[in-house]
Amino acid sequence: MFRWGIISTGRIANDFAVGVSQLPDATVLAVGSRTQQAADAFGDRHSAERRYDSYEALAADPDLDAIYVATPHPFHAPNCITCLEAGVAVLCEKPFTINAAELEQVVNLAREKGLFLMEGMWSRFMPATRKLRELLASGVIGDINIVDIDFGFRAPFNPQHRLFAPELGGGALLDIGIYSLSFASMVLGKPQRVLSMAHLGESGVDENAAIILGYESGALTTINTAIRTTTPHQAVINGTLGRITMHPQYWFPQRITLEVYGRETSVMEIPMNGNGFNHEAAEVARCVRNGQLESEIMPLDESLELMRTMDELRGQWGLRYPMED
Repeated sequence: MFRWGIISTGRIANDFAVGVSQLPDATVLAVGSRTQQAADAFGDRHSAERRYDSYEALAADPDLDAIYVATPHPFHAPNCITCLEAGVAVLCEKPFTINAAELEQVVNLAREKGLFLMEGMWSRFMPATRKLRELLASGVIGDINIVDIDFGFRAPFNPQHRLFAPELGGGALLDIGIYSLSFASMVLGKPQRVLSMAHLGESGVDENAAIILGYESGALTTINTAIRTTTPHQAVINGTLGRITMHPQYWFPQRITLEVYGRETSVMEIPMNGNGFNHEAAEVARCVRNGQLESEIMPLDESLELMRTMDELRGQWGLRYPMED
């Protein structure tokens, strides 16, 4: 059995534990929280045998194969460092860190210690996304010219909530914009040009943003991201020979529509076979068992480039978080 430890007991941590339970060869062995009461409650829900009242105590458990970091954004870097210093492989929930400088520190430590490290971009590992990569590699829609991606929802304004609080890395970009940037990176690679505009709301974080990415090939990606506006959550990849649409949500895809011009449209239903987190958990176990230090599906250098792009976008908007001053 692949033995997981989980840092934090929030919603994402619970979802991840459910995903692990759907794997026949993995288990949640331990959980770490800031209080014993929360750790015990989480352990009871997910049959985690060991419950720790600190993250440091969890990281020190000698029987863990990997730890999943599920805390809010600003704590990702220090939590990852705690685990890596203890000699444990790490899967960190997206966004990897607050900025590229933090991530460089984490990645350098993992490489120095020879430990596995990966960003938890769960959609990369879902069956429909794997099928998309196969379709793109086949060249069925020709050369890609334009990729349109949107992800937005309307959250009630609350300056204390992590979505709106600058001290918690609030804003649409780090919370959900990273999905769109990562999708674009998977399809077209690193952009040469980055242009954007954002509306900074009452609490000073990006509530709505529009982004254009330009590539050496001449291709373009357009991205809309928002936490005060609901959008369709689709990704459309337009090529010279056809079009691919990912839905009902491109970041949680279960259907692919393939339109090749001059042919009949094909709709592929690709079920999840779990809650989604099981797929990324299985990838971590595969890599660690094979002695890999990173996943070729979500490599560290790509995560670094994505963080640098988000730094550039926030620079264009004049958005800095308190912990960066």
